[in-house]
Parts: sequence; C-alpha cells; structure tokens
Amino acid sequence: MKAMILAAGLGTRMRPLTLTTPKPLLPVAGKPLIQYHIERLVAAGVTGIVINHAWLGEQLEQRYGDGSELGANITWSAEGEPLETGGGIFRALPHLSPDGEPFILVNGDVFTNFCFAGLSDRLQTPEDKAHLVMVPNPDHNPGGDFALETNRVLAGVQPAYTFSGLSVLNPALFEDCKPGAFALAPLLRSAMAEQKVSGELFQGYWRDIGTPERLHEVSDAVLKGEIDGI
Repeated sequence: MKAMILAAGLGTRMRPLTLTTPKPLLPVAGKPLIQYHIERLVAAGVTGIVINHAWLGEQLEQRYGDGSELGANITWSAEGEPLETGGGIFRALPHLSPDGEPFILVNGDVFTNFCFAGLSDRLQTPEDKAHLVMVPNPDHNPGGDFALETNRVLAGVQPAYTFSGLSVLNPALFEDCKPGAFALAPLLRSAMAEQKVSGELFQGYWRDIGTPERLHEVSDAVLKGEIDGI
C-alpha cells in the first residue's frame, strides 16, 4: 500500500511564515513538519509516498528529492493550477493506485503521534470506499464534522467528531470524477450516505497546525518530551 501526503496548500493562515517557506517545511522543534509524516510512514512499512505541491513546491523537491535519505520512495505531483483536495488526489491516482488498490491519505498540516502500522487493513469490506480516523473536537471545531456509530461514519448526525485528515481511501471513491479542481468532502458524504465509510476514534496526540500559535504550541510540546512516540 502507498500513501499520499497533501502538501499543496497556500498556507495563508500561517503568513508571514509561509511567504518564503512552504507550510510543510515549517519547523516543528527544528524538523520540517512533513518529515514527521514521512518518517512515521516509513517506520510503519509504507515507503511508496506521493506528495503533491504547488506554492513554493520546488523547495520540497530540493529538500527531499527521491526520499532515499529517509528510506522512502517519493513521487512528486506538481500542480500548476489549484486542484483542491479531491482534484489533487485524482491527478495522483496513477502513482498511488496503479492496480486499483486502496491507499493512505495524510493531510500534511496536521501533527500527530498516530501509528500508521495496520492502517492498511482498516477497510472493513471490499465495498467500503473510505476509512476515516476521527478525533475529539478541538476548540477551533467544536461542532465536529461527522458522527461515528458502530464503526460507521455518518454525515449530518450529532454528536460529531472531527476528521483528523488521516484516512484510507478506495480509488472507487473517485470512479465518476474527471480531471480538474474539486473537493474531497462531497465524495465522502456521498459514500457515507451509501454506508460505505468506516471509521475509528483516535484519542492520542493530534493538532491541526493552522496558525503560528499552534505551530509554537506543538514545537514546545515536542521539545518538552510531552508527546508519546515523538
């Protein structure tokens, strides 16, 4: 199984830090944010990694190249135009899933000690189109995103948890899509309506690094040794 790290965002909320540095390369306790994901995927045996990029993306390629420095085999998916999350994944599918196999998806601007080992086995049936890792709602998303009932993820139901940005996707989720810009969330909601999305609740360390303040908070926690497994 391969993995994709989403790294094509503009990082607008992180400015001025991201005016000259792409968000995935911002340091967390002295190490680029994206490197934590690469290392944890490799540690879990996932070495084939696709990374998309746009804003200042050449810096990412210059820093990590083919990924061999970290024991990975990185394929880069450069986006010359904004494709949104769904469009970016769809464009990368030939590299991610050449034979129609599921793949891991990681949002590049979260920080977590989630263990990727075993995630490849989480799709419960061949018909399932996705498996989402959910987390307790942070202060900036108190209403949550989706409900979790008997390992099924449901939209429009309360109480809801927050989607962590970690998942396993079946390429069948994109079977009716066409090249171009489109969002991932509508595809997931459609699959939820068909009862084809499973999920789990992760209660370990997870943060959405959406502001400089959260970046500082996470860096401080790492430096103090407060995060298990990091």
